[in-house]
Amino acid sequence: MVRTPLTPEERRRGERLGELLREARGPRSMVAVAASAGISAETLRKIETGRAPTPAFFTVAALAGALGLTMDGLLARCAAEPAGSAEPAGPPVTALPLTA
Repeated sequence: MVRTPLTPEERRRGERLGELLREARGPRSMVAVAASAGISAETLRKIETGRAPTPAFFTVAALAGALGLTMDGLLARCAAEPAGSAEPAGPPVTALPLTA
């Protein structure tokens, strides 16, 4: 099976996802966040750097959960940028409230 090459917009969307996840990770170590999400630190590194621009849905969901992000927030921020705009579309990514 031959994989269709990604479009420039698909690559950019993957880079935006990586940027958002890196920002949400903050000072936490890559190893700790990856372990919390049940993925390898190498996989998280590839996603954050844009080398894996189309991670599996459940990988993104696990990372969102580990980082306290909503999937809706990630989707809105990773959506296509409006024409002529340097700012990403959508509201800021919001963290889920922590429960005791």
